Amino acid sequence: MMSSETPGKNTLKPEVTNISSHGFWLLSCGKEHFLSFDEFPWFRKILNIEEPCPGHFYWPELDVDISIGMIEHPENYPLSFE
Repeated sequence: MMSSETPGKNTLKPEVTNISSHGFWLLSCGKEHFLSFDEFPWFRKILNIEEPCPGHFYWPELDVDISIGMIEHPENYPLSFE
């Protein structure tokens, strides 16, 4: 009797496919899962956004800020993790 070996390692990375005010969808291993912010509240941080001045956005819980210029012309703002 011939037995099948375990298939190779999954090479697909998980992916967030959509975010709404209610939660987000996570695609993993070919299946999409909905994570509600009511059930997983720590992910709600992405929704807490401020606009301290026109065209400037800030996520205080993530300590991230970007401007319209960065969104419209990301090539002019290379990412730096220093």
